[in-house]
Amino acid sequence: MRLIEAEGKELLARHGIAVPRGVMLPEGELPAGAEAWDGMVLKAQILEGGRGRRGLVRRVGPGDVAAARTAMRSILGPALEGAGFLLEEAVAPVREMFLALRVDGTSQGIELLFSAAGGVAVEEGDAPIRLVLDPGGLRLAEQVHAALKVVLPPALSARVAREAVRLLRVMEVEDLTLLEINPLAELAGGRLVALDAKMVRDDAAAGRHDAAATRASNALETASLSPLERRAQSAGFTLVEMPGDVALVSAGAGLGMFLTDLLADHGLSAASFMDNARGGPAETTEARLEAAFDLAERPGIKAILFYATLASRPVGERIETLLSFLARRPAPRPLYVGFAAAPSASRGFDAAAAGDRLRAAGVAMLHDDPLTLVRAIAADFGQGGN
Repeated sequence: MRLIEAEGKELLARHGIAVPRGVMLPEGELPAGAEAWDGMVLKAQILEGGRGRRGLVRRVGPGDVAAARTAMRSILGPALEGAGFLLEEAVAPVREMFLALRVDGTSQGIELLFSAAGGVAVEEGDAPIRLVLDPGGLRLAEQVHAALKVVLPPALSARVAREAVRLLRVMEVEDLTLLEINPLAELAGGRLVALDAKMVRDDAAAGRHDAAATRASNALETASLSPLERRAQSAGFTLVEMPGDVALVSAGAGLGMFLTDLLADHGLSAASFMDNARGGPAETTEARLEAAFDLAERPGIKAILFYATLASRPVGERIETLLSFLARRPAPRPLYVGFAAAPSASRGFDAAAAGDRLRAAGVAMLHDDPLTLVRAIAADFGQGGN
């Protein structure tokens, strides 16, 4: 779950990380004391990046807030009419930096990314320093300092290194998969202040945190869903629509990412990504197929790939579910089906008979190897690949 900036900064402040003074601005008058600030910045609270370039972050004076808010609402449009606005005290940095921590699934550690030049142009500068950290390791600050002193003065690199370790602890406590500060500002006296914050919390950890503290993010996440994504959420699983040509039906993020990469390796692209939802129902196969078939009705979709891995649930039951579904709704595009089943799941299962029945129901290909299935789709539609 992504957090809006205001929620992220409230989280940082609870952990003693310096942020500018600010308040979520309701419709109406300025909050008491705001007129005494050195300056003001009004920021639309949405989950997308690039707000500055879109005119959704503006320097304002006390008399400009209402007009600026109206102008931003016109940019946001009706889809984001529920977005709030954060009014902050303007801060004058002497240096802006980029600092991010993210879960690195490959190394099973936390990757630190740092650039000595942050702000809106960070993506146009040099590639960031990358460093994999072991949260349980010793002398983390010294490790970060050694990497950063190449691009920062020694005293500043030491302060940033200590800040990075503090943020690492915040990341652990708050179950974050991403914590990005851009810009991390150095003020005239040497103080470090987080001027913006982007955070993503692991959905599986939501029950450990106060839902009220992220109510605005939840509302924006829901508002940003497509009708098909919202329907999947109601059915108890997660669906992400993507601009691809193969409607993908799977369960579990790991399998979905593997199949998505496999399609890309062969000149194809997934048009959907599916994952299990925390606390969702045990069986959502028909709902997933319904969503994928609806997606496959659209122009540009070439095929449907259904792949499932089964450890203990009988593969025969999944086959019957698929056959029952195809009996009432034939596939709108060629359907490729695969199953990887453990011995306990395939006990008493006649694969040859199941294959005959599925082919009779219109399945273009049935195979237990996902690579063979993807290669067949690529061959049928004239794609390249490995």
